[in-house]
Amino acid sequence: MVKPADRSYSRYSMEAARLLGQSIRLARIDRKLTVEELAERAGLSRGLVQRIEKGDMGCAIGAAFEAAAIVGVRLFDANQSTMTAAIASNERILTLLPQAVRNTSKAVKDDF
Repeated sequence: MVKPADRSYSRYSMEAARLLGQSIRLARIDRKLTVEELAERAGLSRGLVQRIEKGDMGCAIGAAFEAAAIVGVRLFDANQSTMTAAIASNERILTLLPQAVRNTSKAVKDDF
């Protein structure tokens, strides 16, 4: 699959990626881990860890989450049991919703 040459991201998304990257870097340095050590523990390349820490939007979300988990950066303001309960609750709700959303092809006549 060919990657798009240029992709536009919202400012919010770019700032969130940058904040996550900075948080991972700060936690890594605080734990006295080198980039190589974090990369080895996460099963990533050194270059990918550096890109994550810079807030590169092209990094896989799973790689960024794994790096964050290893250095202890909390991604959500919840503990493990709360996250598990929220996931179960969301799954119950999602089973009740339709699996696909379709646009209506009928024009609505609203001229009374």
